[in-house]
Amino acid sequence: MDEHEQADRSPRAEHRPDISDPAVLDALAHPVRLDVLAYLMSAGPATASECARAVGDSPSNCSYHLRVLAAHGLVEPAHATDGRTRPWRATITGFTNDDTDPADRVGLDAMLAAALQLDHQLAREHLRTRDTLPEVWRSADVHAQYGLRITPDELADVVARIDAIVRPYIAPIRDVAPDDAAHVHLTLTAFPRPGFDPAAARSGPAA
Repeated sequence: MDEHEQADRSPRAEHRPDISDPAVLDALAHPVRLDVLAYLMSAGPATASECARAVGDSPSNCSYHLRVLAAHGLVEPAHATDGRTRPWRATITGFTNDDTDPADRVGLDAMLAAALQLDHQLAREHLRTRDTLPEVWRSADVHAQYGLRITPDELADVVARIDAIVRPYIAPIRDVAPDDAAHVHLTLTAFPRPGFDPAAARSGPAA
């Protein structure tokens, strides 16, 4: 194995940039593009055809999405072992969007909408094929909902602690995974329930 192939296959150090550029947010406001990026982050280098099989799209569309992601530095060409194929690799292990300017919230909201669409699509596909999974995976999968009474600071702390638990297991940086490990889609969504009135909550229950 030469140094290029070794670099493509070796675990990556954490690289989780803050993405606030409106052009990058716009590029990520597409569920298939997000799925392709997530696949490369979890599965490692792959060609457009391999990405297409993984995300259920055509190779030509995936090739286009890969070029868009590459234009924003989110993926890059990887070393081709056979000299003919053109694999791609993710350059990041995740991203945040903490510093988005309020003026750019439209782009952030569009990206979040695409992410939610992808989550729902994957969840529906999982339910459709769940009966084909081994019992051990059917026993381990979960959909949990919690109604929290919590402040914004407390919610930020909960999310940070969950993230700290999850980060060691993300595929790009896990040095050695057990033989029975699989790629798992884990989503965390948290927001005030629609219709929630902070002013009314602060005033307490009516007399």
